[in-house]
Amino acid sequence: MKVMVLTGPESSGKSWLAAQLQEHFAGLRVDEYVRHFMEQNPRETCLSDITDIAAGQLAWEDAARACKPPLLILDTHLLSNILWSQTLFGDCPSWLEPALLARHYDLHLLLSPEQVEWTGDGLRCQPELGDRMSFFEAIEQWLVRHRQPFQVIEGDWAQRREQVFAAVTRLLQA
Repeated sequence: MKVMVLTGPESSGKSWLAAQLQEHFAGLRVDEYVRHFMEQNPRETCLSDITDIAAGQLAWEDAARACKPPLLILDTHLLSNILWSQTLFGDCPSWLEPALLARHYDLHLLLSPEQVEWTGDGLRCQPELGDRMSFFEAIEQWLVRHRQPFQVIEGDWAQRREQVFAAVTRLLQA
C-alpha cells in the first residue's frame, strides 16, 4: 500500500486533486474530517474541538488503511490540524505531533497557494496570499525538519494536475 497526502493552505486544490487522483488511479480517498465536523457542529470552532477533529481524521484514515488499498489518497492529515490549531488558537494538543510522526506516509504533495485564486466557501478564512504563503512555509518547514518525503506542486490547475499525476505514477512504480 502506498500512502500519499495532499497538503497545503486552503484553496490550493487539495480536495479537487484528491478526487481527480481517485478517479484516475482508483485509489481509496480519505476526505478532510474538519469539514464534516463543522457541518455537524455549526458554530464557532474552539481549541477544545481540535482533539475531536484530529481523532475523527485519524479514525477515517485508520479505517481506510485497514482496507489496504494499493493507493491511499489523503486529502489532508494531522499536520493541517496542528497548524490550524496553532494559527487560530496559538496552541495545539500535545499528542497530535507524536501521533502524526508515528505514521508512515510515502509522499506528501505540498500545494503552493500561488498562481491559483482563493475561493471562499463559507469555511475558509485566509483570503490573503501572504497568510496562505505563511501556512505553506510552515508545512514545508515541518516536512523538512521531520525528513518527510514531499514534492512541491505549483502552477495553474492544469499544471498541478499534470505534476500530481506524474508524482503518483512514480510513487506507484517505485
